[in-house]
Amino acid sequence: MQKERMDKWLLWLTITLVAFGFVVFFSASLGLLAKSGQAEFASVVFTQLVFGIIGGFIFMYTMSSIPYQFWRKYSLYFFVGSLFLTLMVFVPHIGFSHGGATRWINLGPFTFQPSEFLKISFVIYFATWATNAKKHIQSLKYGVLPLGVMLGVTGLILLKEPDTDALMIITSAAIGMFIVAGGRWKHFIGIFVTGLLLGVFLFFSVGYIHNRVIVFFHPQTEIYGAGYQVHQAMIAIGSGKIFGRGLGQGVQKFTYLPEAIGDSVFAVLGEELGFLGGLFLIGLFVAFAARGFIIANRAKDQFGRLLAVGIVIIIVAQAYLNISSMLGIFPLSGLPLTFVSHGGSALLIALGMVGILLNVSRTAKKTPLTR
Repeated sequence: MQKERMDKWLLWLTITLVAFGFVVFFSASLGLLAKSGQAEFASVVFTQLVFGIIGGFIFMYTMSSIPYQFWRKYSLYFFVGSLFLTLMVFVPHIGFSHGGATRWINLGPFTFQPSEFLKISFVIYFATWATNAKKHIQSLKYGVLPLGVMLGVTGLILLKEPDTDALMIITSAAIGMFIVAGGRWKHFIGIFVTGLLLGVFLFFSVGYIHNRVIVFFHPQTEIYGAGYQVHQAMIAIGSGKIFGRGLGQGVQKFTYLPEAIGDSVFAVLGEELGFLGGLFLIGLFVAFAARGFIIANRAKDQFGRLLAVGIVIIIVAQAYLNISSMLGIFPLSGLPLTFVSHGGSALLIALGMVGILLNVSRTAKKTPLTR
């Protein structure tokens, strides 16, 4: 039997996203050079380039070579292992805190967020469970309740950190996979209402969520406090107009814009490359999502279909929530911009997920429209 090739369109879209993202990231990191000096700048760029991009593409190639059915066989072990790894952030001298959140594990030379592993392991385990459940997923007892348990256990750990952003992304992927797996729409509505009620509870009980929502509806009330980052991001994006100031010519990254290489990197893009630059990046993610869903639709089995859907939602939803928060059309999130923001481990895992998706594409049914 001849070995099928991976989907070339998805591969080139990924390469373009990473290459374009690194150009934007490098420009944004010039602000760090001015603020913190050459050593910090070199360390950040080295981590992103070597660990994130080079290591990420090696990881992507490795994942694309592993038959995706392998993950189904060991899905429970991966999921439980990632939950345990996420709990490790609470262990003294291992867990690392920043900005009031405990989300990182410190391994000396570098740190990483175990929630990145939790995202993909949840997708793999849920895809396995939903495939095995078959038509039982349409029932409340054997469909909705197990999903609630999975999200509940995951949510308790992530809310403890707290990391509501990661929980929101995982929940989005779970709901999308639940619908594709054949879940009933009335159950989806019930899950949606439950999520809204949980959101209301978190609004009144978690301080930083309360502040984000208040700033979202009243952005001018906290421009020097909780709304400072969004306010400065809007200034940066607005000053870019249609064509931008020019690559490397932005000024907000040197002075006022917080987290210019992190979750505010889209604001740097907007200032330097303007509306057209932002539209180009958004278009790349639209094309990535479209190609990913085509692969899911052509997958040879239910597990591959659900796995592909979950991976696409994890990657694209995170990107769009980041962009939306910078544009002021969604409350501020601490989510990095996929393939662009600083974070070697996040980029590594994202490219690894693309590798799994590429492996699904190897055995997908081919048609003239999908070649």
